Amino acid sequence: MHVANPSLALPNIVLTDESLGRLSDWLAVQTGASRVTVTDEGRLGGAVAFNLALTLDVDGGPRAGRHACVLRAESAGRLAASIGRRREFAVLSAAVAGGVLAPEPLFFCDDPGVLGPDFLIMRRAEGAGGGFNVVKADAPEPELARELGRQLGLLHRVMPGAPGLERLPEPPACPAQEAIAQLRDWIGDLARRDPVLAWGLRWLEVNAPPPDAVVLCHRDFHGGNCLVKDGRLSAILDWEFAGFGDPMEDLAWFCARSWRFRRLHRDSGGGGDRDDLYAGYEETSGRRVDPRRVAYWETAAYLRWAAVALQQGERHCSGAEPSLELALTGRRLPEIEMELLRHLRAQGWADKAAATPEPAATPADPPEAASDAPVERVA
Repeated sequence: MHVANPSLALPNIVLTDESLGRLSDWLAVQTGASRVTVTDEGRLGGAVAFNLALTLDVDGGPRAGRHACVLRAESAGRLAASIGRRREFAVLSAAVAGGVLAPEPLFFCDDPGVLGPDFLIMRRAEGAGGGFNVVKADAPEPELARELGRQLGLLHRVMPGAPGLERLPEPPACPAQEAIAQLRDWIGDLARRDPVLAWGLRWLEVNAPPPDAVVLCHRDFHGGNCLVKDGRLSAILDWEFAGFGDPMEDLAWFCARSWRFRRLHRDSGGGGDRDDLYAGYEETSGRRVDPRRVAYWETAAYLRWAAVALQQGERHCSGAEPSLELALTGRRLPEIEMELLRHLRAQGWADKAAATPEPAATPADPPEAASDAPVERVA
């Protein structure tokens, strides 16, 4: 597992009178104000980054007035996939410039003398967060599903070379092969000892699609990272895993059963139908959805979620960030593996990896429609 060593882990930010003073002075310089008063409104949710609600009262300068903001910093135990706050600031800037409903990034700080860890400050969006809030309606919400697709389509119009994104790693020559290498690295020795993970990784190798478009991906796009107000999408949050990849990767992650929040029969994030998500996506992206590639990346999604869950558990077990939530996340591996097996079996691909001794030159045949009948989840 690639998680910060406890002795090297960054401390969580705690705003004392002294640190609030340093932050206020730093913000006064950034805003050209005579004074900035910072009010700590309390910690917000977030399984990876440290999020703190702030209210900034700015006296003087071009930003004079009251601003509801969020301060985001790295948590004590950093995950391997996290891109850090500097890169996240660049990604947010590019997404907002592309018309995506992302929080506007305002300031970035890498001066350890202010609060210690790097942090960014962005505008605070209104709305209810959490996956269960997004899918709580009894009836499907086709317009919300379409809007989520539209937002992904806008994001995927941001290509390598966009201003500010030179800070991100180079676009992969083959997103599928890069994903496989990352997964093997993140999962470590367990990728050889656990038969389900080993089989899933082998299946990805055998069925890897050839390279196609490479775009800016969110890589954690699901209902739990969205805000909804009055039934309408108000913001897409948590961009710490963003990077260049296959556009079908984001669609697949959103549609995976792991992110349906108990509404397993609704294959668009638990809130609607996949067709509505796809229709919205095609409205704005300028490309057609390829169901075969989406199905491939759904397989990768379960393995990626397994890697993240294991790393979250290690953050707790290593002592980097003791947390019951993180410990329980690490215990979700059997559930995730069951979802992976269901996915492959439903596609009729269960024996493909075992039957093929060498990686295929082309992707597997198009999948048949998967069954989404509710089943009992494995704890």
